[in-house]
Amino acid sequence: MIPRPPVAWKPVGSIAGGAALALLLTIARYDYHRDELYFRMVGAHPKWGYVDQPPFTPLMIRACVELFGDTVWAIRIPGLLFIAGAAILLALVAREIGGGALAQSLAAAGVLTTFPLTAGHITITAAPDLVMWLLVILFLIRALLRDSRRSFLWAGLFAGLALYNKHLVILLLLTFAAGLLIAGPRRVLLSPWLWAGAGIAVVVGLPNLLYQIANDFPQLSMAGALAENKGDDARITLLPLQLAWLGPFFVPVWVAGIVTLLRRPELRPIRAFAVAYPLMLVLLFAVAGQPYYSLGLLAGLFAIGAVAAERWVAAGAARRWLLGAAVIVNCGVAIVMSLPVLPVGVIGRTPIPAINQGIADEIGWHRYVAQVKGVYDALPPEDRGRAVLLTGNYGEAGSLDRYGKPLGLPDVYSGQNELWYLGPPPESATVVIFVYQGNPDRLGVFGSCERKVSLDNGYGVDNEEQTARVYVCRNPLGSWADLWPRFQHFD
Repeated sequence: MIPRPPVAWKPVGSIAGGAALALLLTIARYDYHRDELYFRMVGAHPKWGYVDQPPFTPLMIRACVELFGDTVWAIRIPGLLFIAGAAILLALVAREIGGGALAQSLAAAGVLTTFPLTAGHITITAAPDLVMWLLVILFLIRALLRDSRRSFLWAGLFAGLALYNKHLVILLLLTFAAGLLIAGPRRVLLSPWLWAGAGIAVVVGLPNLLYQIANDFPQLSMAGALAENKGDDARITLLPLQLAWLGPFFVPVWVAGIVTLLRRPELRPIRAFAVAYPLMLVLLFAVAGQPYYSLGLLAGLFAIGAVAAERWVAAGAARRWLLGAAVIVNCGVAIVMSLPVLPVGVIGRTPIPAINQGIADEIGWHRYVAQVKGVYDALPPEDRGRAVLLTGNYGEAGSLDRYGKPLGLPDVYSGQNELWYLGPPPESATVVIFVYQGNPDRLGVFGSCERKVSLDNGYGVDNEEQTARVYVCRNPLGSWADLWPRFQHFD
């Protein structure tokens, strides 16, 4: 059995703390991300699930708002905790296959890379998912490599809990099972402990599954909409983005993780992970899944590759210096590209918003809301009492809900994703301030629409809201109950 070194708590803890500190220092430097604004809205309506999400992240954001206040920094506290936890879990994965202090430290540094930092800075589903996947991977390694059969139970528990954040853990379990069939050890598939773990996952995740059944599997509808709207882009960028998620200088490390699993005889019991990764990419390409769906397994392979890197640098001091330089450059570039380090007035003159959409989607909300308020204030007094706000996407709706209410703006409605289910405007609403990228006349729902202004964040940053048009529309051509289905869209 492979010896398991002590946990290198000092360097690993320093890296985890450093990642948390970087996230803390930039926690509210720009503004909310559009997804955060959306989760903030839908989380105010607790459910077992939503049309596009399981309940964990929206309800977590709601809890943060209730506990710490309705601020950007309040809802981002969990992200830095998840990323610090992910750093420790990566180190533990490396330790599990014999990695010493250097391997554990390098593995932990995997969180100081492009996508983990983005996922930790913005409160979205990716950071909790990363932690849950790493927990499942860690306990599967212990179960197979160290014959710790009870670890299958823990893997099942965390897989079941992961279903409340995203259903993507099913992708990990399916490809890992296929990896066992292809690379072995196949006898594990007959283990009662493995099936007990699978049973735990099903029982723990059962309320989530029942919600899907009772609501005609809304996640499948959402997945179909994503494949239709973004499928071509997802397939084109699938492979290139695998090279970008952890940074180009870390690619040799996670590739070494795959090679190590395939070459080292003592790692044969967990070779299925090396097979699962290409299978996952094939499956993602087939279903037009988003490229980041593979991140959890990619991070696990990186932690395994860190052990190979530790052996490689043992051959000489020059290699140690080369690895150190690669880590510094890779992590330094990732921090600048992933976190709001630069002043907001400068960011529009850099390529960062084009490369990292997450940064672009944090900019401009106050100005957008102020422009909509200007349109509302220009309405005749008799129109304001029967006016509502209507938006084409959830970012616009979320910003108007967050910043518009204190300014005296009316209620906001949107037909995108879960917001559609919050209901149509009241029948008394005959004046609509409509924030929309297209031409509202094509919807055929209003007697008239007059364009007033185009949104402009003032920073030269191109995001989904930039150049959206603000219309004043009057006289809906029917009841809102009848018209509302025309506004529904998933993307």
